[in-house]
Amino acid sequence: MCPPCAASLRLAKSMTAVLIGFMSSLAIASTPATYPDAAASDPAKLGWMVGSPPPADRTVRFDDGSYFQFPAMRWSVSNFRQLMPTINVSRGLGAPVSLASALREDIDAISFVPLGAKASMTWDQSLAATYTDGILVMHRGKVVYERYFGVLKPDGQHAAMSVTKSVVGTLGAMLVAEGRIDANKHVADYVPELAGSAFGSATVRQVLDMTTGLKYSEDYADPNAEVWAHAKAGSPLPKPKDYTGPRSYYEFLQTVQLQGQHGSAFGYKTVNTDVLGWVIARVTGRNVAQLLSERIWSRLGVEQDAYFTVDSIGTPFAGGGLNTSLRDLARFGEMLRNDGQFEGQQIVPKAVVDDIRRGGDKQAFAKAGYDLLKGWSYRSMWWVTDKEGGAFMARGVHGQRIYVDPKAEMVIVRYASHPVASNSANDPVTLPAFDALARYLSKLP
Repeated sequence: MCPPCAASLRLAKSMTAVLIGFMSSLAIASTPATYPDAAASDPAKLGWMVGSPPPADRTVRFDDGSYFQFPAMRWSVSNFRQLMPTINVSRGLGAPVSLASALREDIDAISFVPLGAKASMTWDQSLAATYTDGILVMHRGKVVYERYFGVLKPDGQHAAMSVTKSVVGTLGAMLVAEGRIDANKHVADYVPELAGSAFGSATVRQVLDMTTGLKYSEDYADPNAEVWAHAKAGSPLPKPKDYTGPRSYYEFLQTVQLQGQHGSAFGYKTVNTDVLGWVIARVTGRNVAQLLSERIWSRLGVEQDAYFTVDSIGTPFAGGGLNTSLRDLARFGEMLRNDGQFEGQQIVPKAVVDDIRRGGDKQAFAKAGYDLLKGWSYRSMWWVTDKEGGAFMARGVHGQRIYVDPKAEMVIVRYASHPVASNSANDPVTLPAFDALARYLSKLP
């Protein structure tokens, strides 16, 4: 065999192995199983990527898929920038604004009963149960609780996963409020390249609220699900010589086909956020990383730049590629709790925050069958609870959260690396834990 042909064959085999390995890791992480607990899987104690070079059995690589296999994943989610191409979200050149602090020692002892359980659990115990890497609580504008575990540190950054969607949804809602995007127009009015796809006949509002009818499955346990074609297109990894599929997010989005009827039911699909990112870029001339910096990140007094992972042509992954520090994510949540204001600046229009808090179509949401989220809705890529006072949440796989509870004057941000991707693995602990903390803090003078 000629050397070039042999090299191509080796590349094809390598890429097949990578994709199978990555798919297997996510499929496993989406189904019930027995895993080492938080202490036994602690990435700092296991010594991932320590040494020059690290030992072979403690080396994490992007190009072979090992970076997203548990428990190595617990190191990776705090170190994506070391493993793959990224684009910066600049904080600007101004001085950071300090977060006021009034740390409390009594929060760890707060108890609650997890959903479906009989025995109670303390707040402290809930952190290990959810494989928490970092958590910060703000109450009435002050940090009352802050903890870090594993390899995440206060000056580190962590993958936000699908919390990214809520950040990008906020940018989209801002442009709608400003009249730069008409939410009732079709996506194809802004991105003609999508006219032949399912998105061409969907309105921007249907994309924002994820009520699009798409032939697209995010079932990680199904190797034939469209999520794998999306991942293959977006991945910056080299493709086999005979690969003929999409090579970027933009190319993949044009292949998504219609299934069902737009506007009839909620369906959580990452590609909606990638489409919104394309609309935003077309309208503003800025990709979502640039616009986030200009409109929000450089105005929040954050301590650090953030960053997005990107595809092979540098397109930010709008559906899940944001990485930030915990404290800066808290600043974002606190700004929304204060009706879009921070340090005297109106960063996000109050009308946008009000609209999110009112929620979306509850009947459309109910059709999705989220048993633990009955009475909730979805608006501008935020999950809106049934709580009095309009509490709302950003949610990402493996346990990422922003929880804004205006009535309790509370913001919770959490980064985690739970071995199970699905939020259903975290919700039985997370939902009652957050409610218990809100009740506790609400009673304070």
